[in-house]
Amino acid sequence: MRVWVCVCLKKLLQTHSHQRKHNGVYVICFQLMGCCQSNSSRHNYPRPLTVASSPNGANNNNNNNTVVTGASAAASAALDVPPFSEFSLSDLKSATNGFSSDHIVSESGDKAPNVVYKGRLNNHNRRLIAVKRFSKSAWPDPKQFADEAWSVGKLRHPRLANLIGYCCDGDERLLVAEYMHNDTLAKHLFHWENQTIEWSMRLRVALSITQALDYCSNKGHPLYHDLNAYRVLFDENGDPRISCFGLIKNSRDGKSYSTNLAYTPPEYLRNGRVTPESVIFSFGTVLLDLLSGKHIPPSHVLVLPIINAIIMEKYYTIVSFCTFSSSIHWICFIYGYFPYNLPDDYSLLMQALDMIRGKNILRLMDSHLEGNFSTDEATVVFDLASKCLQYEPRERPKINDLVTTLSRLQNKPDVPSYVMLGIPKHEEAPAPPTPQHPLSPMGDACSRMDLTAIHQILLMTHYKDDEGTNELSFQEWTQQMRDMLEARKRGDLAFRDKDFKTSIECYSQFIDVGTMVSPTVYARRSLCYLFCDQPDAALRDAMQAQLVYPDWATAFYMQAVALSKLNMDKDAADMLNEAASLEEKRQRGGK
Repeated sequence: MRVWVCVCLKKLLQTHSHQRKHNGVYVICFQLMGCCQSNSSRHNYPRPLTVASSPNGANNNNNNNTVVTGASAAASAALDVPPFSEFSLSDLKSATNGFSSDHIVSESGDKAPNVVYKGRLNNHNRRLIAVKRFSKSAWPDPKQFADEAWSVGKLRHPRLANLIGYCCDGDERLLVAEYMHNDTLAKHLFHWENQTIEWSMRLRVALSITQALDYCSNKGHPLYHDLNAYRVLFDENGDPRISCFGLIKNSRDGKSYSTNLAYTPPEYLRNGRVTPESVIFSFGTVLLDLLSGKHIPPSHVLVLPIINAIIMEKYYTIVSFCTFSSSIHWICFIYGYFPYNLPDDYSLLMQALDMIRGKNILRLMDSHLEGNFSTDEATVVFDLASKCLQYEPRERPKINDLVTTLSRLQNKPDVPSYVMLGIPKHEEAPAPPTPQHPLSPMGDACSRMDLTAIHQILLMTHYKDDEGTNELSFQEWTQQMRDMLEARKRGDLAFRDKDFKTSIECYSQFIDVGTMVSPTVYARRSLCYLFCDQPDAALRDAMQAQLVYPDWATAFYMQAVALSKLNMDKDAADMLNEAASLEEKRQRGGK
C-alpha cells in the first residue's frame, strides 16, 4: 500500500529540484511504502565509508607476547588489568568452551559479521573475559589486524572496558577485553525489570562516556565506531564504561569501515566520511536515549538538525540535508510525536521549535522519571544533544567542552554507582589458595581447567582404576549384563571420538541398569558434561564416583573442575588439595 504525504512549508524553500508550487504553497511529496521507504533522493545512497586518518601508534612487534612499555604497564597495574598480550587459539577455545553458542553475549553485522563470547581464562586468576570473534573476510590481512589491536591495546582508562589481548591464528581474528558484569546501558534503560536508571546515574553515564572519548582522542584514537547504548557497559561496581571494541574498525580490506547506519551522521550520507565530529553526533543520540528512556530511531533524531537550521534561517542547509538524507525523517517525526490531529502549516513547525527550545521538554523526558529530575539539568542536557546533532560537523561541540559541562551537572558524586543502579555491592572473591601438594599431570590439567588434557589422561588410564570395585558372580552374566557392557563400549568409542553427547547417552544407559557400578564411567560422563557446559551435572557425577571409590583422586579432581566452572573457587581449591594428598599417599604405598 502506498501513501502519499505532503508537508507544506510556506515560502520556506525558494528553489529545489523536487518542489512543486500549488496554490501559493510549496509542497514536497514523499512516498511511504512498507517500512517507511522514501522514493526521493534514491541516487544518494551512502558511499563506501572512509575514515579520517589518525596517528599510527601501533606496535608492530608481534613476536613478543606482552606489551611491557612503562606507561601502559603502569596503567595496567593501577587498574588491575593485565598487560596487553597475544593469546593462543587453544587458550580462547578453552575459555569459551570451544566458542559454545551458550557463551554468546552479542552478535551483529551482516557485512562484517562478528560475535562476542563470555569466557574465563585458565590463568590470570581465572579472569572473566569478553572475546570478539571476526570472520576472516572482515580482516583478511593478519598484520593489519594485529597492528590495530596492538595500538588500541596500549590504552588503559577506568572508563574503558580495556583491550587485554588478541589472537590471529589461521582464519581466526579475535579480540580479548575485560568482561563487564552488569550488562549494557540499553538493557538498563530500555529493558529494565525492577527499576529504571535514576536521573543522577544518567548524568554520570553521560559524563563517563565523554571522559573515555576525551582520553582516547588525546591518545590518538579520536574515532569511535557505532557509539550507542549497547556500547556502554557497567562493570562489577556498576560504574559505566564504553567498550574498547568500538575503537577498532570492522573491515573487509583494512580500508573501508562498517558503521551501524542507525547512528550514521549526516555527513556520511553526503560523502561517506566519518570524522571525530561524527562521534559527537552519535553521542548526541545517546543523550536523547538518556533523556527519553527510549531507543529513539534516527528518523526522529535527524529531524532536530533540520529544525535547528530553520531556527537559524539556513534554508540552503535544509535543501542540502533533504538532498542527502531520506526526507521520510519528516514523516516519521510527525507520526512519532504528533500521531493525532496533525497541525497544519507552521503550527507543526512551531510545536517542534518549542520542543527543541526547551519549552516542552517534558514531552521528551522519560515518564518514569516524573518528579525525580531537575528540569534545569534536563534542559542543559537537551541543549547539549541539540548541539551534538548539528547538521554541520564544525558546529558541534568539542569533546572536552562536553566533559566540562557534564561535570558541573553531577549531583551525587559520593554515591556509589551500584547504589544508583540498584545492584548488589560487588565483593572481591578471595584468591584461591596455592595447592599444598605437588600436582600430577591429572592435577595440573585440572588446575588449569584444560579439558582436552583431562580427556587424554582418562583415555590412557582406561578402566584400570575400576579393579576391585565390582565382583560379579557367574549368575549375573545375563543378557541384560551383556547389553549394559555393549552400551558402555559404544560410550567409550564416542568418548574417544569426542562425541560427548553420544557418550552421555550411552554411559547413561550403562548406569541406569545398575548391575555394575563403574567410577570411571562416572568420571568420563562428568567430563562429557563439562564439555557440554553442564557443570552441575558434572559435579553430581564426580561426587557419585567418590561414593563408589572414596579414596580415588580422580573423583576429587573432577569435582574441583566442576566447582571451578561454578565459580566456587575456594571449594575447588580444597578438592584439588585433597586429590593431590590422596595421590601422594598412594605413591607412598597406600591405596
